[in-house]
Amino acid sequence: MTRLTTAVRGLVTALAALLAVSAASATATAAPEPKAPEDFVALRSVDRTIIQEIRYFTPHNFVGERVDGYREPLCILTRPAAEALHEAQRQLLPQGYSLKVYDCYRPQRAVDHFVRWAEDLDDQSMKDEFYPNVDKTRLFEDGYIAEKSGHSRGSTMDLTIVKLPAKPTRPYVPGEPLVPCFAPQGERFPDNSVDMGTGYDCFDTLSHTLDPRIQGEQRANRLLLKDTLENLGFVNLAEEWWHFTFKPEAYPDTYFDFPVSARSLVMSH
Repeated sequence: MTRLTTAVRGLVTALAALLAVSAASATATAAPEPKAPEDFVALRSVDRTIIQEIRYFTPHNFVGERVDGYREPLCILTRPAAEALHEAQRQLLPQGYSLKVYDCYRPQRAVDHFVRWAEDLDDQSMKDEFYPNVDKTRLFEDGYIAEKSGHSRGSTMDLTIVKLPAKPTRPYVPGEPLVPCFAPQGERFPDNSVDMGTGYDCFDTLSHTLDPRIQGEQRANRLLLKDTLENLGFVNLAEEWWHFTFKPEAYPDTYFDFPVSARSLVMSH
């Protein structure tokens, strides 16, 4: 009888432990994701005509896979930044051009993904396109990768200009041969952008907006983007022709981590 009681007691203890683990697991699973503040919006709700090609939702980026936190191919921005982009688009459309965004708000978990990738020196799968002339050991030192990004504050975006009517951009096929991002436009990965002299996210000094080696039509295209946006309150990052921040920033000191998805936005949006 004692042996049976001990066995039953042991079984009850085991069941209680299992239930406790299940409950803890359910609680962990149910932990709510962070949400965006009320003044963050999907760009589409402000301007449906701006083209979106959210690269970090795809494997066609320097990491070579979808980046953490990108649940949907969606541009999310603070409302003032989105409205300023809408005004830029309003000015470009009559000239036969459209803006195209590659990245907008970027969660901190995505930046953490970049950092882990940069520290993994064995992963060089996308080197031939995105950083052919840069040793991966120098990505932090040269400023290509950092532990914080202005994108996480919600008023920074990466973008380009497309000549209308926009041609479709074919999807990247993982494992396909890669061509340097600074190769002539007809040789590098096809993008329906006007020729900016390099592709997007090209880790090279040729990406510096006013690099003197970029002349002619390529320079004119960069200046069209830069001048249009700067006249509306955007500030360009001198090292990246595609990178702009709308000033004054709504959240100059806050780095958000809500996922890139419609569910992150307040329902009224």
